Amino acid sequence: MRSDQIKLGIDRMPNRALLHATGVTRAQLGKPFIGLCSSFTDLIPGHIGMRALERKIEWGVCAGGGVPFLFGVPGICDGIAMGHSGMHYSLPSRELIADMIETIAQAHQLDGLVLLTNCDKITPGMLMAVCRLDIPAIVVTAGPMHSGRYSGRRLDLVRDTFEAVGLWQSGQLSEQDASCMELEACPGEGACQGLYTANTMACLTEAMGMSLPGTGTALAGSAKKMRLAQAAGERVVDLVRQGVTTRQIVTKSALENAVRVDLALGGSTNTTLHIPAIAHAAEVDVTIDAFDRLSREVPQLISLRPSGEFMMEDFEWAGGMPGMLKALEPRLAKDCMTVCGSTIGELCAACEPGDSRVIHGLDNPVAAEGGIAILKGTFAPEGAVVKQGAVSDAMKQFTGTACVFDGEDAAMDYLKAGKVVPGDILIVRYEGPKGGPGMRESLALTAAVAGCGLGDKIAILTDGRFSGGTRNLSIGHVSPEAADGGPIALVRDGDQIKIDVPARVLDLLVAPAELARRKGEWKRPAPKFTRGWLARYERLVQSAAKGAVLEPPQT
Repeated sequence: MRSDQIKLGIDRMPNRALLHATGVTRAQLGKPFIGLCSSFTDLIPGHIGMRALERKIEWGVCAGGGVPFLFGVPGICDGIAMGHSGMHYSLPSRELIADMIETIAQAHQLDGLVLLTNCDKITPGMLMAVCRLDIPAIVVTAGPMHSGRYSGRRLDLVRDTFEAVGLWQSGQLSEQDASCMELEACPGEGACQGLYTANTMACLTEAMGMSLPGTGTALAGSAKKMRLAQAAGERVVDLVRQGVTTRQIVTKSALENAVRVDLALGGSTNTTLHIPAIAHAAEVDVTIDAFDRLSREVPQLISLRPSGEFMMEDFEWAGGMPGMLKALEPRLAKDCMTVCGSTIGELCAACEPGDSRVIHGLDNPVAAEGGIAILKGTFAPEGAVVKQGAVSDAMKQFTGTACVFDGEDAAMDYLKAGKVVPGDILIVRYEGPKGGPGMRESLALTAAVAGCGLGDKIAILTDGRFSGGTRNLSIGHVSPEAADGGPIALVRDGDQIKIDVPARVLDLLVAPAELARRKGEWKRPAPKFTRGWLARYERLVQSAAKGAVLEPPQT
């Protein structure tokens, strides 16, 4: 066992003394040491119920014959961090989480890990860590939140608070109704109710084989989630004894299965950052090009909020992730191993079909192509990302006039002032991984556009990113970003831009000679942060097209 390095031999007498000081018995020294990495915090609704899940996981580890050791990592709620300077820290926190887990697991030579997570950047950060470490590990996601209720209808965070801001500003929502929706939209623990980033990543973690079957959609606070947590604790000890490590599960085929499921779900565009970053940590070749290639082969089979009307609770009751895998079975790589010990093919064979009213079959898809498309052209030579499953057919081919803003705040002020008109394309730049820094999420802007009735009349382009809750023609991750002198840095007010989602084209309709002239005049802006973590992050972070991973500076 890895932990023998801190337990065996006379030289380890001081190490054992310290372990005994924590309450470890002599008998326990012969058992696998399992780290329980929890992202519990009182700050995030998706995480407030984790204390109970921690106990269940500990019970499972003990039942399996291991010794559990609880340690924590931080978490950020993107919804709370949205719209102010705090959002600079959300994506960078993914790297901190991965580094902290790597540090603890290596410093204490843990034999295996159970990763208790839920929200947006925490799940990929944890997966990146165990792919680097390549030790036995299993992921428990804490589950989706139930829908809210008000005036006889169901509510969710994005549609009924973020987008409601635009309704209130346009006089379509009373102050009383707004106040009531604010109280009722989020009834308790769990990740926000639609197919936003947290729930998308939970589903993809199961699809790549790193969670037990059913974990991705089992609802927060449910007895089912408790049972799955306990089973995960017990199962990780088996993985240690069998020598099954993370990279035996997170292979190129497994990650491409995750991409296929993402496309079938119509999930968050943030996965185009996280899947390549996990692949980078696992040292396998899966880039955003996989999303583009597979989106033409894999149809969208479910329509959840924000683009549809179903919520995660409907998905769970219709069969959940096992039902989705069953529906997608002919398109999946079936020989991929999972943490439960069965292959994806064996799991599919054991599954019953889901409710076809929610989970469509391949012969009756919601859309012929997957929910995400990668666009390239003179505006985005390295690529840009759009959730095409949330774009109306009428807007999938659109040519409009650029209105350019150096930062989201200026664009939001312009919108609030009522200056946006149909045919505009709002360009929000210097919000990329370096330029932000941290690639701030723009849900407040896109939700306000939807709420004020402009969602099917304008487009938004940014080198930043969008929330999983974004819909309409919102195109993010434009690469190269403005801070690297990409074409988005050269666009000017009044320029024409052509968007053709079916053809995967994003072109700036400006003559090459004129762009070259502008490039010669462009100067890299001064860094926004000169001290602290974000200053270091800005110097190390790579393009969004590469997953915004950190690499040492080029010498």
